[in-house]
Amino acid sequence: MTSSETTLSGTPGAEPAAGDRRRWFALAIVMTAAFMDLVDVTIVNIAIPSIRQDSGASVSQIQWITAGYALAFAAGLITGGRLGDIHGRKRLFLVGIGGFTLASALCGLAANPEVLVAARILQGGMAALMVPQVLSIVHATFPAHERGKVFGLFGAVVGLGAVSGPLLGALLTEWNLFGLEWRPIFLINLPVGIAGLILGSRFITESKAPRALKLDLVGVGLVVLGLLMLLYPLTRGEELDWPVWGNMSMAAAPLVFAALVAYEKRKAARDGSPLVELSLFKVKSFAAGIAVQTVFGVGLGIFFLVWTLYMQTGLGWSPLRAGLTGVPFSLAVSTAAGLSVQQLVPRFGRKVLQAGALLMAVGVLLYLWEAHRYGMGISSWQMALPLVVMGVGMGLIVAPLTDAVLSEVPREHAGSASGLINTVQQMGNALGLGLVSVVFFGVVPDDVRPADLGPAFVDAFQHALGWVAAVMAVIFLLMFALPKRPAQHVEGAEGASELPVAAEEREPQPV
Repeated sequence: MTSSETTLSGTPGAEPAAGDRRRWFALAIVMTAAFMDLVDVTIVNIAIPSIRQDSGASVSQIQWITAGYALAFAAGLITGGRLGDIHGRKRLFLVGIGGFTLASALCGLAANPEVLVAARILQGGMAALMVPQVLSIVHATFPAHERGKVFGLFGAVVGLGAVSGPLLGALLTEWNLFGLEWRPIFLINLPVGIAGLILGSRFITESKAPRALKLDLVGVGLVVLGLLMLLYPLTRGEELDWPVWGNMSMAAAPLVFAALVAYEKRKAARDGSPLVELSLFKVKSFAAGIAVQTVFGVGLGIFFLVWTLYMQTGLGWSPLRAGLTGVPFSLAVSTAAGLSVQQLVPRFGRKVLQAGALLMAVGVLLYLWEAHRYGMGISSWQMALPLVVMGVGMGLIVAPLTDAVLSEVPREHAGSASGLINTVQQMGNALGLGLVSVVFFGVVPDDVRPADLGPAFVDAFQHALGWVAAVMAVIFLLMFALPKRPAQHVEGAEGASELPVAAEEREPQPV
């Protein structure tokens, strides 16, 4: 029995009651929390140049402001879901939203880049406690025949977060409220988080899984250690002239991941609750899908950070102009995502995802050509075409990819597989952010003069786009291992489609 079969009171085996009006208040609260997390991911990117200029953050610190959040979120995602199963989803949701709000305050009040990086890591860890409870609470609160409507609302929230995040970040940074520069992008979470904490304690009903898996803290520790051994030298290498210890650390990281695999095998045999269900990788389409999600995360991690640095530092644009320039991209992603799931994938299957990868590659190459042709004189409207092409391509991938990856996974492992998919995408994102020091900052001369910084960033952006195009080509090839036509998953009552959600799963990633 999965966690989604738990009732409002936490008693397994019965559907949640449909007459309790409090469930709609509970839905609004958890959706608001999900929206807060989605916006926070996108809102920070647009403010990165302002943070760098105001705080004097180094290249590696800028990378860790974003990568630290992604790494902490990825590392704690599955464990956060299991903690909710064991100790109660309402309890973990309240702890998560309270901690997220506190971490947001620490980010907004950070006196130096070091404190900001630490606060962002804490914020990612708290999001890992909060976010997995959202869909679990929905499943425990709403009967099957209402979940189709709920997931529709959830999709709208995801789309709204994708579009509004960059714009909200641009406006808050541009307005410089009370002379606080970039800090309001974090402080805005305080009233929302406090309201969610108060209302959530009143309207969300507690639920637990009847048979929750045990924690695997050793597995989490090995994942974090392996990623840190890879990411920390990668982000600091350019600044430190690639020291020997950094190269040795990166070379030893695969040994840590090998130890993780060996430990997970022993844990699975001992108590059946490993962090990673290794048997899933025997399913070819799942293994390929995990590779696609990881590489896709790498590409997005590279692009979005270098894109905002290019527009604001390279071209000298204001945060508001940069945010408005990205609107066509966000709208294209949202539109294409809806079409891909509802109309295209049922007819054409895997070809839709591969077309998305090719469109993203074409859009990136078109952007590269325009950036090279127009140089420092490029305008927002000239960027619109490549951004729309990229957005359509991304929309064709992000919405149906999870179903494609899960279509051949045994039903009893659907929840674990879903959680793992989202975890590796976050890890790929962190890796991509780490690679920015190589593919972007590695091209900027160390002795560049302030007057030449803009043109240097424009050249570095073009170099990074070549890498992103190559990533999309790799994704296209990996997709050949996905099933040609993803199978339909569980059907809920009255024909409403019900997603295979477990406590470990999180919502689709924002743009």
